[in-house]
Amino acid sequence: MPAVSLLLWSEGIAGLPDPVERLEEPELVRRMCRIGADLQLTRLLQALVTAALAVGAEPGEGAAAVAEVLRVACGLIEPGRAGIAPAEVHRMWRVADLPGILHPASDAPEWGKAGHRAYDAELERLLRGERAGAVRPCV
Repeated sequence: MPAVSLLLWSEGIAGLPDPVERLEEPELVRRMCRIGADLQLTRLLQALVTAALAVGAEPGEGAAAVAEVLRVACGLIEPGRAGIAPAEVHRMWRVADLPGILHPASDAPEWGKAGHRAYDAELERLLRGERAGAVRPCV
């Protein structure tokens, strides 16, 4: 993978190594690829939740489909290895995307905020294997 592609994939988080020849180090390349995968998976989760809310899918039904897509996507990242778990993607999404949506000063509509909170709670329950009703959002 060319240096510029790796830099774009990881959005500059890892930076371009100095000297550039360090890109021949497998561990550095793996790190940059993992960063890129983390970014893509959190964006996928945000897009899935947004789509579910847009079509009016109730969290109890929609979150199950979202969790399944997320499980499949995580499995594609590092097939045959103990790669990133869907629960980890959920936690990253919670801290990377939800604050901007749920902040009191956000311009997101109240129904959107409530929907994101409900999906967050239901996804947490599903991805951690907890029983129904174990996690409830504060709305």
